[in-house]
Amino acid sequence: MAVNFTSIHIPYSDTKILSQCIEDYLSGDEAIVSFSEFSPDLNGIKAAIEQRKQKQIGRKLLVERLKAQYNGIEHTKEVFHHIDLLLSENTFTVCTAHQPNLFTGPLYFIYKIVHAIRLAESLQTSMPEYKFVPVYYMGSEDADLEELGKAVVDGKKYVWNTKQQGAVGRMLVDKPLVQLLDELYQQLGVNENGKSIVSVFKAAYQLGSSISDATRRVVHHLFGKYGLIVLNPDDSKLKSIFLPIAEKELKEGFSAKALDHTLNQFPEKYKVQTAGRPINLFYLEGDARKRIDQEGDRFLASDLSFDLSGLMEDYKAHPERCSPNVVLRPLFQEMILPNVAFIGGGGELAYWLELKSVFKAVNIPYPVLILRNSYAVIHPLDVKTIESLELQLPQLFEKIHLLEKWLVQKQEGDSVEIQKEIDAMKAVYASLVAKAEKADPTLTKHTLALESKAVDKVLQLEKKMVAAYKRKHAVEINRLHRLKETYFPNGGLQERTENLSGMFAKYGDSFIDSVYKHALALEMEFTVLLAE
Repeated sequence: MAVNFTSIHIPYSDTKILSQCIEDYLSGDEAIVSFSEFSPDLNGIKAAIEQRKQKQIGRKLLVERLKAQYNGIEHTKEVFHHIDLLLSENTFTVCTAHQPNLFTGPLYFIYKIVHAIRLAESLQTSMPEYKFVPVYYMGSEDADLEELGKAVVDGKKYVWNTKQQGAVGRMLVDKPLVQLLDELYQQLGVNENGKSIVSVFKAAYQLGSSISDATRRVVHHLFGKYGLIVLNPDDSKLKSIFLPIAEKELKEGFSAKALDHTLNQFPEKYKVQTAGRPINLFYLEGDARKRIDQEGDRFLASDLSFDLSGLMEDYKAHPERCSPNVVLRPLFQEMILPNVAFIGGGGELAYWLELKSVFKAVNIPYPVLILRNSYAVIHPLDVKTIESLELQLPQLFEKIHLLEKWLVQKQEGDSVEIQKEIDAMKAVYASLVAKAEKADPTLTKHTLALESKAVDKVLQLEKKMVAAYKRKHAVEINRLHRLKETYFPNGGLQERTENLSGMFAKYGDSFIDSVYKHALALEMEFTVLLAE
């Protein structure tokens, strides 16, 4: 049976979950928005379109490679219609990027994709003279298996223990991964929804299939009906487009110079996300992704050594071996897509805000930066708990000790609050200080010390009173703790830990449909989904 959801949208400023950098970006603070190209609104999108029109891309090659990548996958008319639309100069993309995490990884992988779909649809309505298509750009060359090779389902952690190395997207489904699927079935197969999502994974993660192909199949199954295009940039013909940038990087180290220029002007109050390297390229071959370093006129990639012409000849013969790192990857993305908006999390946008000068150094259009949608999905029983505790949803973002104090004060009223008494004590001591000083100025310091000690004793008493009241209201306090542990595991957001499959097992298709239904486009607020 389908589950209905209602939604409440909360301004990010009320959640306190964003870094100062991204909070300031959303509020339009000039200290940070000057590092972006366009405002994150409809006017910014329109300006990005005009800029994008001045820089043509290889649309025919893009369409050809997309169709090749979808070869063997059951056709969905909406996806192939969108691929064909990319041949038109009036078609633009809305893109989000993410690595091919095991079983889609944390929930925000899904939320980013849904946001891209929703924003493309919203822009289509606002600007019918153009066409907008959503794209998931797969970060298949990421080699961090420790991060990508795990999934958490209803608190149970699944870890893919494989001996494979290198780019995770190039790794192959092996027996340990198939065994994980069997374990997942044992956990979720007790109901039809659980069986359904595990069957999606099993159909995609076939023994011997690459992780990038498996990820495409899963994402296509879930979002093909919305017309979402999945692009794997680890493609020899697409990478050939990037080779002039790679050559400039090897000759001049241009990206590090441009990035240094930006970081020298970057406000000190913001944390730097990436400082880059002198050469922001990898050499990708087989099961190894090797960092490229320069010593004199030689370029070293682990055990390999090239001069400039030798490395470029190698790249030109095998473009798939050229792999940009976190600084140059966004440039490659914007070179092969007619993109006008990029959707990312707070950390992603923070490092994109450092890259505008890198884009300008090679005259590549820079997109509008949109903060991805975030969600908390509240189970029906917990909706009732929140109502019974009389909690306001923004309060869920507060620290647990503040929630405990709030609950005790709500239950006990003024009997817990001692600030009036402290203020009265301070007034008494102010009078005593005046009298002591009049009698002997050397007594002032002693009197102030007595005041400090007295206030400290009273504050200790307050802690003991609160502890006593917490014991009195242990049932309600435990409910608060359970809510926080469920929706903010380990102090973080639910979406950064839990996997899609647990939600799907509970709510079925209605989960993704509801995330889509309640998704925002350009509003950029936190969404709470309340299951009914």
